[in-house]
Amino acid sequence: MRSTTVPRGTLCVAPPAGEPPLHRLELPAPGAAPFAAGSFEELGPLSWTDHPHRHTFYEIIHVTAGSGTHVIDLARWPVRPPHLAVILPGQIHHWQGDRDVDGTLALFTEDFLVDHPGDREVLRRLARTSWFALDAEDSTRIGRLMADLAAEHRQRAAGHETVSRALLHVLVVRAARLPEHGGGAAPTRSTGPEQVPTRPGALAEAFTRLTARREAVAWSVRECAERLGVSPGHLTRAVRAATGRSPGQLLIAARVYRAQQLLVHTELPVRQVAARTGFTDPAYFCRFFRRETGSSPGDFRKHHSRHHQSIATAQPHA
Repeated sequence: MRSTTVPRGTLCVAPPAGEPPLHRLELPAPGAAPFAAGSFEELGPLSWTDHPHRHTFYEIIHVTAGSGTHVIDLARWPVRPPHLAVILPGQIHHWQGDRDVDGTLALFTEDFLVDHPGDREVLRRLARTSWFALDAEDSTRIGRLMADLAAEHRQRAAGHETVSRALLHVLVVRAARLPEHGGGAAPTRSTGPEQVPTRPGALAEAFTRLTARREAVAWSVRECAERLGVSPGHLTRAVRAATGRSPGQLLIAARVYRAQQLLVHTELPVRQVAARTGFTDPAYFCRFFRRETGSSPGDFRKHHSRHHQSIATAQPHA
């Protein structure tokens, strides 16, 4: 993307271990804020590429026109504007069959949230839904905010960083009020996954955040409980009360999901996918995967993968 956190001209390169390409923001000038906003056309062709890729930054997209499909991790969202999309650093996404997609994007790193650190947790909550259908009133309200963010970034008048941070905070709060979230949710300062309130719902939410970590795929329920500072029994009761499922079942689901991501979005051999999801025996991983999904890893990859050349080869700038 043409914008913020690395020197202009730095290439997007595919990580050597076979992970999808990683997009970074460009700095328009030394010391510039890690933020960019504008239309798809202003931010360049990588903003609507059909190559699966990841970001080092957050992305909020207000889609106002077009058709096609937006794929975020393994979820496919039909483009029927208006929409709002929230994508976290590290999530894999791309566009498929897009026609005349239009709208405004806001891109920013963790550092840009320094004035409102609680927004990080709100963005994580929003990303669990990822894709929000908007009514006309919500779309108009969000559209004004996005237009103001784009104008601040484009004009860079005195104090534009302060204004952009304030506008982004309002955007996050407004997004958290959308109907899919039951309305009224305001950002709060995150307590962090290891400092967890004792309410079952809050503990279950912290457990979900914990299992989203890549290293968590090999953890047991006891190890998760230790990291959260509670007993395995207390964790099990709280998670089951909040979700209807046991922590063990959710850990298995997280393990399967991580394996599916690696099979779909990388060309890693199955034995390396097994290792990255905590299995020392590839054969046991294959039996586990078939039991949980009804398909072998090879068949799943064959029916879901979309292999592309590195974006670094297709585009000279990131």
